[in-house]
Amino acid sequence: MTIATNRRDGWPQATMVGYVNDGFLLYCFVARNAQKYANILRDPRVSIAISSDSPQPRDIKGLSLAARASSVADRDEFDYISALRLKRYPEYAASPPSATTDGVAQRAVPRPSSDNVVLLRIVPEIISVLDYSKAFGHSDLIAFSERDLDLHIESLRHHWAGTTGANAEEQAEE
Repeated sequence: MTIATNRRDGWPQATMVGYVNDGFLLYCFVARNAQKYANILRDPRVSIAISSDSPQPRDIKGLSLAARASSVADRDEFDYISALRLKRYPEYAASPPSATTDGVAQRAVPRPSSDNVVLLRIVPEIISVLDYSKAFGHSDLIAFSERDLDLHIESLRHHWAGTTGANAEEQAEE
């Protein structure tokens, strides 16, 4: 996934990150000392692009989003998403604990420390669904109201409540 943030000088900054989704919500871990996190603290608006390389132009499918990013403070949500990430990226389970406290190295461990790593929750406001099989350049727009987003986040909260440690892993399996 590519996430684009707004730098202080006005230039956009696009970087690649690993991500997981829970419904329409996207999550990614970033180092607390990363430039993208500083950008998000100043301006939470982000643009996201998700796709894979396609050998044929008519096979192009993907998403482009206008969204807002914020850090996750709820420890249950943090644990639940950590377990969900291990389900998507099982190779992280084999990562040895990092001896360094560097946020960049800490992002790839099975259970990142919130001291050096931030979990970002990315809430889409507009999603453009790209599907070139329908027509070259075809996209469908989906817009979310603030009420839609509040209801969606609240409907997922039951996932997070009381999901610490192994319990979070069990719930991520469901």
